[in-house]
Amino acid sequence: MSQREHQPHVVVRRADRPGDLGWVVMTHGEVYDQQFGWNTDFEALVARIVADYGTGHDPAKDAAWIAEVDGERAGCVFLVAGDEPGVAKLRILLVTRKARGLGLGTRLVQECLAFAREAGYRQVTLWTNDVLVAARRIYQGLGFTLTDEEPHHSFGHDLVGQNWTLDLRATPAAR
Repeated sequence: MSQREHQPHVVVRRADRPGDLGWVVMTHGEVYDQQFGWNTDFEALVARIVADYGTGHDPAKDAAWIAEVDGERAGCVFLVAGDEPGVAKLRILLVTRKARGLGLGTRLVQECLAFAREAGYRQVTLWTNDVLVAARRIYQGLGFTLTDEEPHHSFGHDLVGQNWTLDLRATPAAR
């Protein structure tokens, strides 16, 4: 069977298997180094987010997902309670290079939004950087709006951080 004829088997599941959390940290470090030249400060940030989730998440308010393609991990996203009641944070969306173009990023974010609605959140926020063009397209396509941006020096580079918000009451659920 040629590569062109192969239809990949895609599964989006909860990140609840041994190795999932470690994979999230390692893959973020490798992908962002390869694609953007970001240093280990970024991997350390992801490690803190994952460690906080792994040691203290509330299953009623927080969740994480892994996307698999043909049985191999290929993407992830987390949704955690924000600093204000009723507000959730979308965190660390990633799709590996090999799995891009399959719609995994959108599927992962849609899982987050469906969970956020079921958990009773009224709003989802996220922080990203302007160089993450594909992720920003996903957020915009699902109704997030840019609320502010600010230049910063992080991960060994001058970047522009962006905050995005989605009001779940004003945005219909995806079908």
